[in-house]
Amino acid sequence: MKKKYQNAFFMFGIAVLIIMVTQLDFKEVYEGLQRAGYWFFAVIALWFFLYILNTASWYTIIHHSQKTGEKRNKQVEFWWLYKITVSGFALNYATPGGLMGGEPYRIMSLSPKIGTERASSSVILYAMTHIFSHFWFWLLSAMLYVAIENVTIPMLCFIIALTAFCSLAIWFFIKGYKRGITVNCMQVLSRFPMIKKWANPFFEKHSEQLKNIDRQIAILHNQNRKAFVIAVLLELMCRIISALEIYFILLVLSPKANYLESILILAFTSLIANMLFFLPLQLGGREGGFLMSAKGLALTANAGIFVALIVRLRELIWTAIGLMLIKLDRKKEN
Repeated sequence: MKKKYQNAFFMFGIAVLIIMVTQLDFKEVYEGLQRAGYWFFAVIALWFFLYILNTASWYTIIHHSQKTGEKRNKQVEFWWLYKITVSGFALNYATPGGLMGGEPYRIMSLSPKIGTERASSSVILYAMTHIFSHFWFWLLSAMLYVAIENVTIPMLCFIIALTAFCSLAIWFFIKGYKRGITVNCMQVLSRFPMIKKWANPFFEKHSEQLKNIDRQIAILHNQNRKAFVIAVLLELMCRIISALEIYFILLVLSPKANYLESILILAFTSLIANMLFFLPLQLGGREGGFLMSAKGLALTANAGIFVALIVRLRELIWTAIGLMLIKLDRKKEN
């Protein structure tokens, strides 16, 4: 990637990170860290391993999306890809709209190694897999709630609606995997009055490249089913294991903390946060999700606030690490 683009991503991320830090109540942060103690470091360390699972999923997609007999490009090293994965998520955290920051960075970083079209298809396919795993996680969490909690009539209605929504989304994504999704997305965008002036010329100019990207997206699902399943399971496993973060934090409050309830808290919170995807660092949405999920599981409001604070600090620290890795990658290329 050109230095000017790396610098642009880095400076943008730093600017947003500074804004996010200034929104913190430093007295509350200090008291929260004192209370969390060594469990806070366990939370930070946990995400080092969770990002390994994310990277392994993307690595699987990259190394199984190449057609038989196709000329092999430069080797993509796992730990280099790990740096790009962490930096990509850091930019996603800091960017309103989520995928508008990290995905372009990933494509531009990977393109010199495997070509623009393969880089684009692998990034789009990984983003699809990442989102796809969320719907499976929410669907399984709905089943878990029915299995371990007392279900009221209003909650039953919510569970039914969530199950229907997730099932429909899973069906839509499977269709996208089989046929590709970029051309369909461009065709949908071309129908919106404010966007079609840009979308139509772009589609006409790049229609062949978009079709090639869709063909490459379909390769993994249609020709490498095992690799596709592995990539999805790695992402789903990451969602489930990441509930350990909430479990660790709840252990600070009570030795009777329940890991299954931690999964439900994560599922409900991530659902609300993703509904408010347009907020940088999902500011406010995640905190509200923790409070609502804590109340729904008969936990105190203070527990929800404490969990939200520690998770927010973890996100800020790993966002800073991801941004530093952008700078480190630039220096290595020099």
